[in-house]
Parts: sequence; C-alpha cells; structure tokens
Amino acid sequence: MLNDENELVDLYLPRKCSWTNKLITSKDHASVQLNIGHLNEEGVYETGHYTTFALTGAVRVQGEADSAIDILWQKRRAEVGQ
Repeated sequence: MLNDENELVDLYLPRKCSWTNKLITSKDHASVQLNIGHLNEEGVYETGHYTTFALTGAVRVQGEADSAIDILWQKRRAEVGQ
C-alpha cells in the first residue's frame, strides 16, 4: 500500500520461493533468504550488487536446497555477467 507521498507502508511483504514459486508464509520459520554477491573481473565483491534467492522450509527439509540454489544461480549467472 502507498501513502500520500508514494512510499511503501505495508508492515509485511510476503515472499515467494525462488524454486517452487510458492508463497512463503509468516509461520515458515525454516525458510531462508540468501544474497549472492556479484564479483567484478578481478574477483572482488562489488558493494551493493547481489542476487537474492528465497527458499521455503519444505525445499530445505527435502534436501533440495543445494541443487536448487545451484540451478537458479546457473540460470541467473548469464544475466548478471558472472
């Protein structure tokens, strides 16, 4: 929701799982959000440049989190020039 000055004022913004596209509820305490930093040509982290992935607790419990992050990053990697 936006206020009169066009600022976002919602208290809770739901997230979606990057792997399953399911909504991550507020009660899913096993869910995680990861920021993967982007590197420049010299292999140094570029401050403030990262890609965010969110995973539900169900993906983590099933043991699919590692492969999910790997596949998601491989797809996104070309977009960010890594």
